[in-house]
Amino acid sequence: MLTFTIRRLILAIPTLIFISFIIFLIVKLSPSDPTAGLPLTIPPEVREQIRESLGVNDPIFVQYFKWLKLTVWDEPLHMFDGWFGTELAPEGGTRIISYQTRSPVMDLIMQRMPQTLWVVGTSYIVGILIAVPIGVISAYRQYSWFDQIGTFISMLGFSVPTFFTGVLLIVIFSTVIPQDSMFWLPSVYDTTLEVVDWDTFVQQFKQMIMPVMVLGLFNASQISRYMRASMLDNLNQDYVRTARAKGLTESVVVLIHVLRNSMIPVVTVIALNVPAVFGGAIITEQVFKVNGIGQLLIIAIQAGDVPVVQTVSFIFAILIVLFNLLADILYGVLDPRIRYD
Repeated sequence: MLTFTIRRLILAIPTLIFISFIIFLIVKLSPSDPTAGLPLTIPPEVREQIRESLGVNDPIFVQYFKWLKLTVWDEPLHMFDGWFGTELAPEGGTRIISYQTRSPVMDLIMQRMPQTLWVVGTSYIVGILIAVPIGVISAYRQYSWFDQIGTFISMLGFSVPTFFTGVLLIVIFSTVIPQDSMFWLPSVYDTTLEVVDWDTFVQQFKQMIMPVMVLGLFNASQISRYMRASMLDNLNQDYVRTARAKGLTESVVVLIHVLRNSMIPVVTVIALNVPAVFGGAIITEQVFKVNGIGQLLIIAIQAGDVPVVQTVSFIFAILIVLFNLLADILYGVLDPRIRYD
């Protein structure tokens, strides 16, 4: 397993380099001007000097290698500045700068990362905790009333877009329900809120309910269908009849033998859906005004802020490669027949 993991990590390097070039090329070819947001009183020669200082007029390959060096080497070192009493990053301020805010892109991302991780991470965990039991029970009691209701809710949650679900929840819990009611929920996510006591914890919990419900319902709908289909396939296998014939209890047969084998294809869906959840969070963050990475990406696209769009897109690509590797490793844990070494 260790050899396989190291081999896959080494293989991921050229994969990410190729992906980074595609991302850089696509975003760079879009019409954008780093001086577009500056006042109109700035002379053209000053604007040209700004473009030169940002390297916009350099050849495309020179710009790419500069961006790749800053992204892969200099920016990660800047994250450890001050940890050991000194700056580890090279001198000279070699950082990727946002066209719009004139601030380092990685600083902007790290400022918004906690809000996104709180919402996305919690919603994904909630979605998995809901989807797995529903899928197991629906498959074990196929065509029962529970299976019919679970199928209906899953189809509804997977078909309805998150922006509609978010607006619908806002209308119900923030508009229809009075504000003095205990069931009222805030429609705007306050990212400045700090949890210091019980009251602030309750506020944080209440403002997370609707965004987590929107993303959690969407995630649970898809995962539960895969879980149900995989369970149905394994319940009819010969090893299940053999286990029952040996006198094993039904709970042991279903929850240990069948569930473990059924999780193998579901792991792929869970692992590869993590980057997709970040993509879905882009819309959800706009609906609930969550000041996270999704909102940062939308603002950067609207403003033509090329460095921010490139870096955030590359982070999504890294997540896809890493979680794909994690899924392959979990295969070997769940299925003893799979050996990589």
